Amino acid sequence: MRRKIPSSTALTAFEAAARHGSFARAAEELSLTEGAISRQIGRLESFLGVPLFERVGNRVRLLPNGERYAAQVRESLNRLDRDSQYLMGQPKDAASLDIAVTPTFALRWLIPRLPTFSRAHPNITVHLSERTDPFALAGSGFDAAVHFEHPAWAGMRTYPLLQEVLVPVCHPALINGAKARVSLDRLPRLHRRQSPDAWQRYAKDSGISLTNPAVGARYDLHAMLIEAALAGLGVALVPRLYVETELEQGRLVAPWPQGEAVSKTFCLVLPEPIGLTTGPLLAFSHWLVEEARMARTESGLYGQPTKVRAAACR
Repeated sequence: MRRKIPSSTALTAFEAAARHGSFARAAEELSLTEGAISRQIGRLESFLGVPLFERVGNRVRLLPNGERYAAQVRESLNRLDRDSQYLMGQPKDAASLDIAVTPTFALRWLIPRLPTFSRAHPNITVHLSERTDPFALAGSGFDAAVHFEHPAWAGMRTYPLLQEVLVPVCHPALINGAKARVSLDRLPRLHRRQSPDAWQRYAKDSGISLTNPAVGARYDLHAMLIEAALAGLGVALVPRLYVETELEQGRLVAPWPQGEAVSKTFCLVLPEPIGLTTGPLLAFSHWLVEEARMARTESGLYGQPTKVRAAACR
C-alpha cells in the first residue's frame, strides 16, 4: 500500500517555520524566499486537509494541530538526519548494529568488554542506546536488546546471560573493620528508586534484622548507588557483577551475604533465533553469549541462570 507521506521539502519548511514562529526566519535558515516557504506549507496543509498556521495579515501563529504535528515532524527529521549521518560515516565494507541496553549494565559490564569484540570484528560498529523498560523490538530500529527477562518480551527470542545477584557493599571506612553483619541495621542504607522493597526482601532472604528497611536516600540507577557507596554515604544493595573491580581493589567491602532471592536474569533479546540470525548480529550474539559464559565460569559469584544450564531459549 502506498504510504501517505508529504514531501520532505514541505516538512522541512514547516518544521523550520514552526520552530521560529516565522516564515521569514524559516526562509533565511533554509536559503529560500518567504513566498517559497508559504507555498510549501500551503501544499502541506492541502495534503493533510488540516490548517497548521493561522494567518493574520503579515503574521502567522501555529495552531494546536500544528504544534503537535511540528513536534512529531521534528522528531522524525532528527531521526532521519541521525541515521543518515551514521550511514555516511560507515566505510563501504563496514556494518553497524543498534543495541538497546540497560544503562548500568552497559557502563559497568558491556562497554569494558566491547574492545575484544572490536578487535575480532573491526568492520562492525556497535551503537548502544539506553532503555530502562522492555519495549516492542519490532519496528523500534534496534537489532537486539540486552535487558532483564520479562513477560513483555513474549514473541521474541531470549537467551539468558547472567544472574543479577545483589550484595550489600560500602566503603571500608564506614565499618572500621568491624564484623558489620551485626551493625548493618545501624548503618545508613541506600536505595534504588525502582526497587523500593529490595532491602526488605534482602532482610528476609538473609535473615538479617532491619528495623526499618525503607529508610535511606534513593537513587535512580545502580551506577549512582555504587558511586554513593564509594563516597561513603551508606550501604548500597547492588549487583555483584558491577562491583567486582572495586571489591578486588578494596575500595568497597561486602561482609554481608549475597541476596540470592533478590535477583534478576539478564538476557539477550533477538527478533529471531540465533540460528536464523546472520552477519553482524550473529557475530555479536555469539560473542556476547560466550562472554557471559566465561564471566560466570571465572567468577562463580553471580550464579548461572537455570535456563542457561539447560541450554534453553525461547
